[in-house]
Amino acid sequence: MKRITKEKVKALLSLGFLIAVESGIENIDSGFVASRLKNLKNQEPPLIITAEVLEFLEFFPKVTINWVELERCLVLEQKYGNKKPLTKFKDYLTKNKHKLVIKNEKNKTADTTPVKILKCFKTQPKKLTIADFVDYFNFRYKAIEKILKQRQELQNTVSINRVLDKTDREHISILGMVAEIRETKNNNLMLTLEDQTGSIKVVVSKNKPELYESAKNVVLDEVIAINGVNGNKVVFANELYWPDIPINTALKKCSDDVYVAFLGDPHFGITNFLKKEFGKFIRWLNGDLGGEKQRRIASKVRYVFIVGDLVEGAGIYPGQEDELDINDIKEQYRVLLDYLDKIPKQIKIIICPGNHDAVRIAEPQPPIYEDFINTKKLPNLISVSNPALVNIHASDTFSGFNVLLYHGFSFPYYADVVDAIRTQGGLKRPDLIMRFLLQRRHLAPSHTSTQYIPVPDYDPLVIDIVPDFFVTGHIHRVAVSSYRSVTLLNCSCWLSSTEYQEKRGIVPEPCRVPVVSLKTREVTIMKFGD
Repeated sequence: MKRITKEKVKALLSLGFLIAVESGIENIDSGFVASRLKNLKNQEPPLIITAEVLEFLEFFPKVTINWVELERCLVLEQKYGNKKPLTKFKDYLTKNKHKLVIKNEKNKTADTTPVKILKCFKTQPKKLTIADFVDYFNFRYKAIEKILKQRQELQNTVSINRVLDKTDREHISILGMVAEIRETKNNNLMLTLEDQTGSIKVVVSKNKPELYESAKNVVLDEVIAINGVNGNKVVFANELYWPDIPINTALKKCSDDVYVAFLGDPHFGITNFLKKEFGKFIRWLNGDLGGEKQRRIASKVRYVFIVGDLVEGAGIYPGQEDELDINDIKEQYRVLLDYLDKIPKQIKIIICPGNHDAVRIAEPQPPIYEDFINTKKLPNLISVSNPALVNIHASDTFSGFNVLLYHGFSFPYYADVVDAIRTQGGLKRPDLIMRFLLQRRHLAPSHTSTQYIPVPDYDPLVIDIVPDFFVTGHIHRVAVSSYRSVTLLNCSCWLSSTEYQEKRGIVPEPCRVPVVSLKTREVTIMKFGD
């Protein structure tokens, strides 16, 4: 171990620090002294570097210390034998050390928990015309077409108008957006596909059971590919392809022992908000609740995601005012921020809006307006759009994890219209809906599945980048699954059942938090309810 040199002492004196003879500083590693005293220059420093000062620097290296108060406590102990003030001072620092992080250490923490926003929609005011909707679907078509053409089986696709011109039967591959779905009198499926050159009928025979069952899950407006044989202005399907996500992508993991917690639908402001249970979650994050294993996990949580419906809002549905505990939506957000402020500052909090929040209901939803969520007041709070793509925990040697956030407003539509989802539980199986959407590479492929506003130049609901985590909410039930290399997480809620939920067939599972290890990708469900 290096001993402190005369040069180092001179350097410390030149910085304005006086060193007590009995401080024992000659026995302290010089690197330790340099780093701790560098921190002192960013706060109000002690007048003299004593042995007691060095002790506090060692045990509270990241904490802003009131040195004047410490010196007062030391005088009371040394001169009058009163040890209580110093004991209370130490206890206070120990209990509140996560709230007293010094400024340069905050910056250091930010560097070790990086968050990069890859996709976040910002409002672009524009007068809309019919042409904007046409362009919107064309942008979507081109984006999905590009993904489909990466498949080996679809390298030689032809346009629909060329198929219509063919007179000889041959094997062909086409791409198209589904314009119509119907059943023929022979109980075969008839799809109408259209591209930018024309439209054509596609027959899926009931005599091909596997293909027929797959085709029953086709929905309007999605983009698919067909391999088959052409006939007279018709194609007889042999194979059906969705854009889907790659099979051979490795499951990404990192070397750091770091955790992420995922929440959904707090609904601050509603009468049946589970305040005590949400308080338990905050206490757990602070290390004040849970067994040894749970506290160990809490100490390693570095990211918290909240996926929409942060508040209950106002005027969302008829009679909502009778279910509100807080009528003023600004007050709802203020209470929310009060809770989030209690989360340790080394944890990054990423939030997106839902259909109850103070933004337009049409997707894509921009980040919650600064009038309601002032991120400057909480430096560890990051507000993004719905949907959004966020990268976390990247470094010079690791690409990080891509997290796709989507509140899930389109989910009820697919729970109702897709046979494979409806017959296996519908809204009780949000994981099936999430898998369905990943296969389509779109968050709301059918025109009527969600309210939306066309965006110039692209469709923000297209899943063009395959995420590592696909995180949703809205259904008020927790679901954990995986699809190929993607972890699927539908988040729980923080309110008990309401009459409105019962009418919509939503059965909540509140106060359950999926917590994911980025080192192993294992998911633990933390339950904070009774």
